[in-house]
Amino acid sequence: MIQGFENETKPLTDYERNVLLPVVVNGLKGKIGAAKAVSNSHICKSLRAAGYDVTEVRIRKIINHIRVNGLVFFLIASGKGYYIAEKRQEVAEYIESLKGRENAIKAVRISMEKQLEQAAL
Repeated sequence: MIQGFENETKPLTDYERNVLLPVVVNGLKGKIGAAKAVSNSHICKSLRAAGYDVTEVRIRKIINHIRVNGLVFFLIASGKGYYIAEKRQEVAEYIESLKGRENAIKAVRISMEKQLEQAAL
């Protein structure tokens, strides 16, 4: 778990892994192409309407689990939601976007470490 984000990053519960995960995987498999992107809030609303207990925070964790474990290949995210890439170029561009975000977070961490060394709190 990540400190300060315990709810967001705690491991999947048995309910999430055994009940929600298969439903989400099945739903995402039909989202091929950016035109079929589905938002986190839409996923949550649909699942709740079907009687499932879920939050947007935990959908992000489930999506992370799906992606890290390769349960749905080439599942990427855009401002419009999650979808399966149709072209290699889409995946390559998404990878570059991820690298940019990694680098931005690293730059903030390095700056904070320097500040901590230089100043007394």
